[in-house]
Amino acid sequence: MNLRKIILKELLERRKQFLTSFIAILLGIIVIVAVKSVSNSSEKAIAIQLDNLGANILVLPQTTTIDNYFAADINAPEMPEGYVERIASSSIKGVDNMSPKLSARMNIGEHSFVLTGILPKNEMASKPIWQTSGFADPDLQAACDPNNIMNTSRGYEDPRLQRKVIDSLGEYDCLAGSDVASKLNLKEGSPLEIKGTELKIASILPQTGTVDDGRIFIHLRTAQKILGKKGVINAIEIMGCCSAISEGLLGNLRNILPDTKITTINHIVQTQVKTNNTMAKFSVIFLIIIILVGGISIGNYMWSNVEERKKEIGSMLAMGASPQNIYYIFIGKALILGVVGGVAGYLLGTLAGMILGPQIAGVKVLPVPLLFVWALIIAVGVSVIASYFPARKASKIDPALILQEI
Repeated sequence: MNLRKIILKELLERRKQFLTSFIAILLGIIVIVAVKSVSNSSEKAIAIQLDNLGANILVLPQTTTIDNYFAADINAPEMPEGYVERIASSSIKGVDNMSPKLSARMNIGEHSFVLTGILPKNEMASKPIWQTSGFADPDLQAACDPNNIMNTSRGYEDPRLQRKVIDSLGEYDCLAGSDVASKLNLKEGSPLEIKGTELKIASILPQTGTVDDGRIFIHLRTAQKILGKKGVINAIEIMGCCSAISEGLLGNLRNILPDTKITTINHIVQTQVKTNNTMAKFSVIFLIIIILVGGISIGNYMWSNVEERKKEIGSMLAMGASPQNIYYIFIGKALILGVVGGVAGYLLGTLAGMILGPQIAGVKVLPVPLLFVWALIIAVGVSVIASYFPARKASKIDPALILQEI
């Protein structure tokens, strides 16, 4: 007895019933794969966008008033620089990078600018947009990417945003924002005097459209000397992993620094968290639907098939087929149904995600190989489980009773 021929013949002769169950599995897998593909690409895209924005958490002295998140450090009260070490030496996870700052507004000629002291490597690594100037931290490894999978280019298609090896900013070197350079007619190598201290322009930063365009960045130690504020800072910018933020990173930071004000770019972080949660809920909902609808459809198909074929099953048993053979025939049909539904569902679901991703989420969606494995597991699992009891019933049919009815 050739079971494969029997199974294929059975499927071809009862195509309508097979197609009904196949469509139920197919549609469920398509939706799950499409949603998960878009979700996966959306999470990566949002993470890159947040990374491009630089720091998303700001630590300030308790008395600071925050009217403008991106300018909150300007002329803010001071706090000890030791707070940076307190965070760095803690066991908190999700702090990808820190940048202590000391800022003050001052006049140079007829123009008013913001002088900002930074620790170079920390600052450059937290602002990928600055990589056109050749500054970056080669040791940066995001807490969101502990295996360092994306660290080669950090996912940036634009080579200007890729992190590169850098040199440290010299003690008397400075970086000029695009507005500063334009108004003071500065170029790389130009001298710049600030309160009697001679500085040299190491680089002109590209225009960012933010308050950084009107800043002059110098080494933190030099800024502390010029401003006469040794050992203090007035802000710590932190690039925090957004999943860690949603899991309580801000609360952990507040426990370490209770006398500070810690804030974040709430609407950006919350958008990511809500998007991820919505996608996850949709995936669960559609998984439940496929289990219920697909399982019921396949189970009904198999039960009906057993009832319709009782006489054939009895005849096969009477002619020498074992109950195990009958069981394998029905389970074999379920396996074929699951494999074909899983493969077709993955391919069509991926295609749907690639078409709908740019329209719905504004992201480019690429195939996710891992979803192929899950599509097969879900489709085959639902098919086999739904067919288990009908197959057992068919294998336990008494051929003597069936032959008496003929």
